[in-house]
Amino acid sequence: MVEKGDDAPDFTAPAAKPNGDIEAVSLSETLADGPTVLAFFPGAFTSVCTGEMVTFRDRLDELEAAGADLYGVSIDSPFSLQEFADQHDLNFPLVGDTEKELLDAYDVRMDFEALDIEGVAERAVFVVDEDGTVTYAWVGDDPGVEPDYDEVVEAAADA
Repeated sequence: MVEKGDDAPDFTAPAAKPNGDIEAVSLSETLADGPTVLAFFPGAFTSVCTGEMVTFRDRLDELEAAGADLYGVSIDSPFSLQEFADQHDLNFPLVGDTEKELLDAYDVRMDFEALDIEGVAERAVFVVDEDGTVTYAWVGDDPGVEPDYDEVVEAAADA
């Protein structure tokens, strides 16, 4: 797993943007604007994931005040993520990791064996500073548990 102090794996992947466009985003490019928060979630339109992304939406002003950009990341297609964002008024980009390259790079791939679903994102949050160093890393042991949002905001402010 990527841990605090590690270099964050760079990536370029398609993202559903709040303006309705689907465009490629690169971590290295977003870091030029300041710290970046990557919030991995198992899947759009599920109850806990919806709650998490809506909470991030509602706290985006705190992250922006800290100078941080926020990206949600899941294996859903950018087209599904665009519909998910539209339905919940999400005001930050959602990255579609359909090839599971980010999941593997950050080592947050898991299987829901009980449902026979393979290769979805663990619920995880990484804060990456402008130099590309991970300053905060949290991976949930239980996909039903959301991150500590106060910790994420604090880590973004300290990045």
